[in-house]
Amino acid sequence: MLWTTLTIALGAYCVLCLFFFVFQRSFIYMPTPATSAHAASDVLEVPGARLRLATRLIDVPKALIYFGGNAEDVAFTVPELAAAFPDRAIYALHYRGYSGSTGHPAEVALRNDARALFELVHARHPDVMAVGRSLGSSLAIQLAAEAPVARLVLIAPFESILAIASRVAPFLPMRLLLRDPWQSWRYAARVSCPTLILAASHDELVPMRDTSKLLAAFRPGVATLRVIDGTDHNSVSGPEEFWEALVAGR
Repeated sequence: MLWTTLTIALGAYCVLCLFFFVFQRSFIYMPTPATSAHAASDVLEVPGARLRLATRLIDVPKALIYFGGNAEDVAFTVPELAAAFPDRAIYALHYRGYSGSTGHPAEVALRNDARALFELVHARHPDVMAVGRSLGSSLAIQLAAEAPVARLVLIAPFESILAIASRVAPFLPMRLLLRDPWQSWRYAARVSCPTLILAASHDELVPMRDTSKLLAAFRPGVATLRVIDGTDHNSVSGPEEFWEALVAGR
């Protein structure tokens, strides 16, 4: 009877692991639907995908690249960024599978797409600032570690999705199962441009200890932390304090 119970329990656990392994990306990526508002957006052609860009195009030396969260339609963020940065052209990437972009989101593919977008923008504007929110913060960190980014801003960034997943489901062997670990800390030490981390005081997804670990991964003097009081992971950009910090030193 004991062996039967153990066998059933083990089988159920294996099924749970298999379920997560197969469907894990649906927990990480939450694509936004395409609407008529995206029909006139700019397009970036990359291997395996046709990516839509939400933009505010102006002929100036400075530009801002924005990488949004895992469930964000960045088309709605562009007007806010354009108002905050009137002296910069704005480029926001609709990830693979989001808002009319083709392809399927995965970490390696999205990191390659981010570099392709930077090459396009940097060819037009010599001064490029990178801003990443939540999932997009990891793209922005790696980009700044590998490309001549002028300034980096990270909004509600995480140390790694592996750490978050391990905390949410400690009963699963995440190190073996997770295909997209999104380990931002691995790239932080290679960033040399001025970096601002904007964190929520009550972030339910990324606790302050994780934010502190990410901050410590940067070389001394490169990154500074600003905590927006009374906000959580999704509301961090609401207060005026957030926007004042974002545009400082633009």
